[in-house]
Amino acid sequence: MSNHHQSLDMANLDLYKQYLVSAFLAMEPSDSLISLARKCGGGFISEDVQQFIWAYCINNSEENCYVPYLKIFLKKLIDEVESTGGDVLDEFYERYAHYMVSLKEDAPGNEKAWIVKCISFFFHDVPSHPGQMQMVVPLQCSLNMLEGDTGCALWPSSLFLSEFILSCPEVFTRKSCFEVGSGVGLLGVCLKHVTASQVILTDGDASSLENLRLNLEMNKVENLDTSLDRSKSSPYMVQCIHLPWENANESELQQFKPDIVLGADVIYNPSCLPHLVRVLSILLNQRKTSNSKVNGNAQVNDKEENSKDNDSKVWNKERLQGATLETLIEEVVNGPVALIASVIRNIDTFDCFLKLCCQNDILVRDMTESIRPFNLLPYMDSYKRSDVHLLLLSYSSK
Repeated sequence: MSNHHQSLDMANLDLYKQYLVSAFLAMEPSDSLISLARKCGGGFISEDVQQFIWAYCINNSEENCYVPYLKIFLKKLIDEVESTGGDVLDEFYERYAHYMVSLKEDAPGNEKAWIVKCISFFFHDVPSHPGQMQMVVPLQCSLNMLEGDTGCALWPSSLFLSEFILSCPEVFTRKSCFEVGSGVGLLGVCLKHVTASQVILTDGDASSLENLRLNLEMNKVENLDTSLDRSKSSPYMVQCIHLPWENANESELQQFKPDIVLGADVIYNPSCLPHLVRVLSILLNQRKTSNSKVNGNAQVNDKEENSKDNDSKVWNKERLQGATLETLIEEVVNGPVALIASVIRNIDTFDCFLKLCCQNDILVRDMTESIRPFNLLPYMDSYKRSDVHLLLLSYSSK
C-alpha cells in the first residue's frame, strides 16, 4: 500500500470534499459517499462534483483497491446522476464496464482477503492539535469476518478510544499503556502520536499480531516483536506481544507496570471473560500474591436469560457508579487503571463481565455520560459513537 492519499492536496479543498475523499478512503458505505457528493454539489451531483470524484477517488485509486467496493460505488453514482436527469461522465461508464468484465473473469475463491482502510482524523478547532488539520492512518483489515477473523477488523469501540486518546492527550502523554486485544493496531498508532512513554500491544491470535505489526510499519511506527520477557523490551519502540488470555503467565504479566490498560470491544465471548478478567486483575493489582486465582464462576445461563423480563435486556446507565475525566486523571497518578470501551451487544454477557470484576475486587465505573471526545471522524456515518460505553476499572482493595 503506497501513500497515494498523502499526495493529494486536501488542504485547499472545501470541507465536504475533504469528507468525501476521507469517506472513500475509509471505505464507507456507498450511500454515505452519495450523500456527501450531493452536499458537495449543493444538493445534487453536478458535473464538477463528478470530475472531482473521478480525479480524487476513482482514477486515483490503485490496483490494490478493492474492486467490488469501487464497482458498487460507481453503480450507485451512475444511478443517482441519471435519476436526477444529469449527464454522467463517460469515464464512469467505461470504468464500470471494465469492472463488470474483470470481476466476471476472476476465478471463484481468488477474491481479495485483505483491504486497506485509511482512517482520517480531522483536528479542526481541537485545542490539543494546534496547527494540525488532519492525521491519516492506513490500516490493513480482513474481509474474512464470517470465518471468525474478528481480530483484523476495525471495531467502533476502537474508533471511540482513538478519538478519546487524540482529544485528551494529557491523559496518555508520558504514560505506560498496555492494550489487550489490539486487533489492527489503531490505538497503538494514536498512543504513539500523543507520545505515551511506553506502548505495549497484545493479541492472542498470531495472524492478528502479524497484521498488527504490518500496520505499525505502514504508519512508520517502530515496533518490536517480543515475548512477555521484559529483558527484551525497549521503551522507545511499540512492543507487540502474543498474549492468549487463557495462557497468560501471572509472574510475567506482573513485570509490566502499566499506568493505563486499554481494551476495545473485548467483552463479547462469555467463555473468554474469566481469562480476560484474570489478566486485568493481575495488571491492575501489582500487589497480589503469585498464588491468587481469578474467580471464574460467573457464566451466562441460557435458561436464566430466557426467563428474564425484556426490560433487563436494556442497558440501564444507573446500574454503575459514574466517573469523570478528572477522576481518571487523579487515579492514573495513584495507580494503574483500565479503560474498556464496549458496544453492549448482549446484556447477559456484559452482566457476566461485571460479576467477574466484582468477584475479583475490580471496581467498574461508567464514564460514558461524562466523556465527550471531539468528533474527529465527522464523515464516518457507519460509526455510531452513541453505541459505545466507556468503563473505568481500578483495583478495589477490601
